[in-house]
Amino acid sequence: QVQLVESGGGLVQPGGSLRPSCTASGFTFSRWRMNWHRRAAGKEREMVGLILSSSDTTYLDSVKGRFTISRDNSQDPVYLQMNSPKPEDTAVYFCSVLLGGSTYWGQGTQVTVSS
Repeated sequence: QVQLVESGGGLVQPGGSLRPSCTASGFTFSRWRMNWHRRAAGKEREMVGLILSSSDTTYLDSVKGRFTISRDNSQDPVYLQMNSPKPEDTAVYFCSVLLGGSTYWGQGTQVTVSS
């Protein structure tokens, strides 16, 4: 059974740092592209970035240079390093994986950026 579990969210001050993580089980983690998304209150969900099995990454323009996705394919999890977050980064952050035509999601972790 595929399971994704996010953790490490919380309250962070603007300009601080936070590192949510996504732990996966039920599939061979190292082979698959992993995605991070977020949904802010009253807004559509958007993709924050992704990381391939090669560890190549792609990011949403608004987080480039501030957020970094990383993985160690020898073990879980996938990390979302958030540096210099802004209040507009406040959202529930989710990870996802596409396997066999189905997308699996975690339950999300709340990140609140506020002074």
